Amino acid sequence: MPRKQKVAVVGSGINGLVAAHYLQRAGCEVTMLERAERAGGACVSEVAMVDGHTQRYALGASVLGLMPDFIWKETGLADRLQTFVPSQAKRIYFPDPTASAWIYRDPDELDRELHQKWGETGDVSAFRHDEARVVAYLQEGYRNARPPRLDEAREHLGETLTRLWISGSAADLLDHYFTADRSKIYMAMTVTESGPVSLSDPYSAFTLPVMDSGSVFDGYYGFVRDGIWRVTEELAKINRELGVTLELGARVGQVDADRGKLSYVQGGQQRGLAFDRLVFATDPLAAARMVDDSTLTGTVEGKRFLGSSGKLNLMFRKPARWKEGADAADGDTAFRFVFAVETLADFERATLRATTGEVDYEPGYIQIYCEGAAMRQLGHTEPFDRLTLFFKNLALNQEGKALPEVVEAVKSQVFRHLHNPEDCAWSRLLTPKDLQQLFLFPGGNIDHTMLTGGQTFFERQFSAKPETDFYQFGKWPNLTYCGAGAYPCGSIAGTPGYMCARQMIREF
Repeated sequence: MPRKQKVAVVGSGINGLVAAHYLQRAGCEVTMLERAERAGGACVSEVAMVDGHTQRYALGASVLGLMPDFIWKETGLADRLQTFVPSQAKRIYFPDPTASAWIYRDPDELDRELHQKWGETGDVSAFRHDEARVVAYLQEGYRNARPPRLDEAREHLGETLTRLWISGSAADLLDHYFTADRSKIYMAMTVTESGPVSLSDPYSAFTLPVMDSGSVFDGYYGFVRDGIWRVTEELAKINRELGVTLELGARVGQVDADRGKLSYVQGGQQRGLAFDRLVFATDPLAAARMVDDSTLTGTVEGKRFLGSSGKLNLMFRKPARWKEGADAADGDTAFRFVFAVETLADFERATLRATTGEVDYEPGYIQIYCEGAAMRQLGHTEPFDRLTLFFKNLALNQEGKALPEVVEAVKSQVFRHLHNPEDCAWSRLLTPKDLQQLFLFPGGNIDHTMLTGGQTFFERQFSAKPETDFYQFGKWPNLTYCGAGAYPCGSIAGTPGYMCARQMIREF
């Protein structure tokens, strides 16, 4: 009987946990090393003290939607966690109150709404139809762990769709389907979520289908009872039941790929671990420094890392009551979006201004997640109602505690749409700098590297031979990388970890 492959997984975020799960099930002997004292990476909770009561809230990730359904089911998460997906249409607010609109799921209903509210005369249905084709192609690639190739995309989708949706710019994509600036702004929001990418950048169009390629809720977003941190907590538990060893508080120092050994410090003690294969489920900069390869480190450092997303967590003493749409069955759970600009040119200027260092905050848009209302739908009672505001555009130079004026500016944009803003009892702002310090995100970017030309689709890897070993790290055949900087990206929850593990299992 062949000896079990000893696999070390460095990092226990969602990708590390998913990779470890599939490798252990394939017969490997998996040891996970996590620098923090808990598993979860950026999918963890924190405890707030409000009015003498404690309540957990999502510190990093907040909503579930981009995990593939097969990972959700095959890992056993589907059997252990309760979820809720809002059915209410999304609500969009613009500075001009007459331009506020609903984003309906039904394409015909959406077409009528955008025509009436925004004067849209393009082909909304064609946009949804073509995007569905591209998303289906991506999802099939995820399932089969097939690395992305431009020639293969052309073969499956044709030259026109490949150019529009993958290799082209978001600006050209939006111009092809839409005529109204507000329609384009709403769609452009997706392009800039993880970093301040220009809409004119090559491959920036690809961010739209990739951010709609989750299948756990058929491309929509939802909530997990208690909070999304239950996903990583439960998967860590499942992995332990399978026999995965999880070492917490383990700070990896040097990785000797040639000898198959690494060193780490745990509890003040120097320790070592031998491995046949090693998986980096970290940020790419940390991985490059661990292997101490100056060429690889230089290559990684040459990537564009900057993030510009902020997160404002709010607690309300009473449920937040919205002025529009809350009378529907689950209307208070609807996702809501507040835009600070009316033209696409102003949207682009706001996106890029955060990169200049001229301002700490340039208003762009706010995504509102009604977590407390979703918990009530799940029958989960909490002391306070939770709202999470994910917003743009923040520079990297300040911590949240130093920016009370930003907190007030963001709250004021949202509170004008509430009946009871006075019930807000607590807030905490996390800036890109906070995210960098908390989770080691290079440049404060939630997806590690920006989703733009040179570091997306087939170039979203760090392999010396991507044609044959896409997830290999550098020149070493026994090292792989599946952190958020790997294809498709960290937001596609667990997919890099699954695809990386499948590549390794085939090699075994």
